[in-house]
Amino acid sequence: MLQPLFVRNLRKKHFASCFWIGGTMNHISDLEYLKLPKWRRALIKIAQFFISIPKAFLNLFVKIGRFFKKMGLAVGREIKDIILTFKNGDWKTRISYVIMGFGNITRGQILRGLLFLLFEGVFLFFMFKPTGGLYWMSMLPSLGKEGPGKAYDPIFDTYVTTYNDNSFQILLYGVLTIFFIIAFIVTWRMNVKQNKLAQQILDSGKPLKSGKDDLRSMVDDNFHKTLLALPLTGIIVFTVMPIVFMILVAFTNYDGTHDGYSNALFTWVGLENFNTMLGIGGSGSKVYAATFGEILLWTLVWAFFATFTNYFLGMLVAMMINKKGIQFKKGWRTILVMTIAIPQFISLLYVSKMFAQNGMVNQFLQSIGVLKGLDYIPFLEEATHARISVILINIWIGIPYLMLIATGILMNIPQDLYESAKIDGASGWKQYTKITLPYMLFITAPYLLTSFTSNMNNFNVIYLLTGGGPTNAAASTAAGSAGFTDLLITWLFKITTGAESQYYFASVIGILVFIVVAAISLIVYNLLPSVKNEEDFQ
Repeated sequence: MLQPLFVRNLRKKHFASCFWIGGTMNHISDLEYLKLPKWRRALIKIAQFFISIPKAFLNLFVKIGRFFKKMGLAVGREIKDIILTFKNGDWKTRISYVIMGFGNITRGQILRGLLFLLFEGVFLFFMFKPTGGLYWMSMLPSLGKEGPGKAYDPIFDTYVTTYNDNSFQILLYGVLTIFFIIAFIVTWRMNVKQNKLAQQILDSGKPLKSGKDDLRSMVDDNFHKTLLALPLTGIIVFTVMPIVFMILVAFTNYDGTHDGYSNALFTWVGLENFNTMLGIGGSGSKVYAATFGEILLWTLVWAFFATFTNYFLGMLVAMMINKKGIQFKKGWRTILVMTIAIPQFISLLYVSKMFAQNGMVNQFLQSIGVLKGLDYIPFLEEATHARISVILINIWIGIPYLMLIATGILMNIPQDLYESAKIDGASGWKQYTKITLPYMLFITAPYLLTSFTSNMNNFNVIYLLTGGGPTNAAASTAAGSAGFTDLLITWLFKITTGAESQYYFASVIGILVFIVVAAISLIVYNLLPSVKNEEDFQ
């Protein structure tokens, strides 16, 4: 009988399987494992997965600890090298510690020296001008001292609003200043290294590179650095800095009534927002904690079903279309691809109207007598019906994507495997479970992980179909009035809209979502066979 690929790998590696019997852990050989019933082997795999989770967490913390240890050792080495360079360097190198680029200029590397000197000049100008970096850093602990007020205007004989400090601007420019200081430290360190290297080259009797050599190197030896400089700067400015800003907002009371400028200043509140969201604070925080827990659980359930229903049904559709004897294969694929081309904004809003109380579906069921006395079926108006409905409708949206992915992979499975299986008497189900499914899972396991995480943040389907409804009465006092079908991402959107937008709670939710998604992704990714045994299908 044809054996699955993972069994052959077990035989090659002489892996000892383990499972629970009578509350104790027992180790069995590969042969004993293969003799077990299928349901027993499935239980062993499930047990092994959950047993490996604590170890995966432990390995994660160990790696984090090693990372910080390496960082500490690296910083220590850098400090030691800076001290030794100053001690053993000549006067040009020592002056460069204060006047960046001085050593390069005096040694003939004019272009490098001028660039270092220019950067230092820009940094000092930004830091010491009246409303420069030092001002923003000094205001960062308080986020502003004087909010908006009223002043008498003698011209119009009335009181007008005067605007003073801007908390939002202080926080933004404070973050920018911190990044600028970090960039200056890195550049200053490069300046010290360049002077040390230049001194060593001259002491060895070799000539230094000229400005022309540096320019030529930028488009030759170091061309990769030249190309990556602009994208790296864009990532830092437009991705990293906003993330840091968002994280800091979670520790403030920034909302619609404390917008930092026109209404009132916002201030630092420490861990108060996290305590409220996690139920550590007073009685009011219990509502937020319960709401967050319920929405998080539904988000995980939604992501699981939205991922795996689309995956297996999309694979089934691809197998049916690829099956020999099926006519108009290109036509079926074209029809499914056309569903992708239609914008979700149009299709999902139309479907939401179809399944409404007085929608087309309920009217049709009423006309044929299926409802039997009921006015309508609450497809989107009742919690359980709505959750089931959005999962089923998402299948219609997701199958075409998976069909296209599965089609390409199925075409690359060697046909001689199926022919050998038929000769051995394997049924269609055996061929699927022993050949098709293991091959598909091995190739698409990373995609499944990314699909799961993206479904946790699937805003379109939920918001366009139900708007997060029906309303959850138990969560009505929490920010955003969360509904039964709200995901964390749609709840976050509700919190940030309206007159009393609570941006600090949205930031807290964003941080918690990141922690959950990152933990799941790291653990599952390191357990994937395609990551651990990537050479098996080569």
